[in-house]
Amino acid sequence: MSTAIQTPSPALEAAAHNAGLNLTAAEPGTDLTGAPTTRAILTLVGTAADPARQQLLELSQAFDAADPKFAAALAVFFREASQRLRNPRPDVYLSLHGLPLSFGKFAWPFHGSTSGADTFIVHGEIRLEDGRGSQLHAKVSASMTQTFATVIPALEQPFAESFIYNAVRKTLDQGQLELVASGNRQPVPVTTRYYSMKQQVFIFNDTTETQRRAYLAAKTFWLSHVLGAGEPVWLTDPRDAQYLNTNVADLKATAASLVNDGLILLDLTGNWSTATDALRNEEPTYRAQVDEALAFIKPTFNEDMRHGHTNM
Repeated sequence: MSTAIQTPSPALEAAAHNAGLNLTAAEPGTDLTGAPTTRAILTLVGTAADPARQQLLELSQAFDAADPKFAAALAVFFREASQRLRNPRPDVYLSLHGLPLSFGKFAWPFHGSTSGADTFIVHGEIRLEDGRGSQLHAKVSASMTQTFATVIPALEQPFAESFIYNAVRKTLDQGQLELVASGNRQPVPVTTRYYSMKQQVFIFNDTTETQRRAYLAAKTFWLSHVLGAGEPVWLTDPRDAQYLNTNVADLKATAASLVNDGLILLDLTGNWSTATDALRNEEPTYRAQVDEALAFIKPTFNEDMRHGHTNM
């Protein structure tokens, strides 16, 4: 097996550059079957090297970025990445219950299940990012059915990262993932219940305007104030719009209403926010939300069964 660095294809480099990104070849990798992968680091054009503002892109060696059928999706992936990489912590997302989480160590592309199941798997890790060095995390194994796989152009990172991250958040929202100091890999089933074949859109959380307001305020608090040292955060991320079952225009309107309430400040585009003193003063409330969310996802046990008293 070759260990030579695989330079990203010219088509891939051109797509990234069109979005204002550089692709720098990274050390060679392998997928879970041992097959070599092409790995590159995404960074913003014209910015100083900053490990916090870069993203790893990993593709199977056989992936053909020049195929016209991939062009539109690749353009969207790189365009969104160019905005996300302007965040102080591009790897951090918020759950609907108020948990700030970093996503990392995802081993792309998908691989076939080794257990004989008719699914495709990708492994990764989420970590609680509360600004206090928490060790709580979850190793995840996201499994996608073959039926679901037919709705995406290819089993590669640019076409799946968005809905996989949202499926992980949704599974956590449902209390089906636990953040622990150490533990085994936990399953995240990704099925067609997350996709409307009729509308051809992903479906995760039906949210109200009140929930979206709370979400954007909390996102500004955690990602800008706590983790970003007051730098602006991208509030109109399409990945969040998908997660909240809304659209970017709605997120932008919701953000404007938070300005009227004195909770956030927006830039001239209405897309980037920072926290006001009023929002920063809500830290006890947001810390309490994290505690409540952690309590919600922690498994509980019937005490009688714990002590061996059962009807079986």
